[in-house]
Amino acid sequence: MQKLINSHENRKELNFLIITSFLILALMAISPAETSAINLSLSSPPKEGHTSEEADQKKIKISKLRIFTAIPVMCIALAELLIFSGRMGAAVWVHIGILIALSLSNIFIKDPEVHKIHQALMLLPVLRLINLSMPIFSATTLYTFIFVYGPLAIPVAVILIHQRASLEQIGISMKNIGAYIVLSVPLGFLLGLGEYLTIRTEYLIPDLTFVNMLKLTFVMVFFVGLVEEVIFRSILQTRLEQALSVPEALLITSLLFGLMHSGYGTFHEILYTGFVGFIMGFAFYKTRSLPFIAVLHGFVNVFLFGILPHYLGGGTGF
Repeated sequence: MQKLINSHENRKELNFLIITSFLILALMAISPAETSAINLSLSSPPKEGHTSEEADQKKIKISKLRIFTAIPVMCIALAELLIFSGRMGAAVWVHIGILIALSLSNIFIKDPEVHKIHQALMLLPVLRLINLSMPIFSATTLYTFIFVYGPLAIPVAVILIHQRASLEQIGISMKNIGAYIVLSVPLGFLLGLGEYLTIRTEYLIPDLTFVNMLKLTFVMVFFVGLVEEVIFRSILQTRLEQALSVPEALLITSLLFGLMHSGYGTFHEILYTGFVGFIMGFAFYKTRSLPFIAVLHGFVNVFLFGILPHYLGGGTGF
């Protein structure tokens, strides 16, 4: 992330983006989903016995959902590829345009399913813009993650409330949590080792004392892991599963999860994190346990930014 920050030439211009993000999210939240539901009119209600018409209407609706999902997904991919190529200024304005377009899409598209998908996708440009709007530090520290993911929790909560998702849909369940936490440690090590060998990160803590490990684990689980998994799994993947299909939901969320790591500047990292995103998405689909996936994500980062660099890297830290 430090590479992204250091590439900006105009800090003041970027700092206003976080304000823009929240204002647009507020505009989105003011437009109730019920209004879209009332105006929904894909076709006339089918008469009894017209099963073929019902099937055709369903196919048309699914096709529309795919189109209205693919367009913003491709735009987000374009913005992240611009970051990957070093064209930061262009990427920022593309993300701003995506955010504005998605927030106003319900004016022109009266399908509430599309509206909810667009709400979920809005969180990705918000994540990127908040990331780029943070104060500049001389080094990347744990505070950087707190300042990024702390504010991001606000729009995440707004969308969760606005979409009226159930606890089951979000994945809030303590079923088998003990076994999941135990399982998340070896899985986190394996996934973290793969990512470390891909990008060779340096450590975020000066040593592996209990206090430093506790700080790192807390930040990576309750800030990074929890917030990202709510975005990608609880909101986006769940919404796409309901609107499209499970395979399509896993594919789209995995692709976006990988692309959102474009800031590391290596194509291998995008591919690997896309693969990790698929594993986490599949695990969430099977277990419907947000605590499990958030803890797993957190432990991946604990190994990636704490334990492995100390034992394998011998680096000097960020």
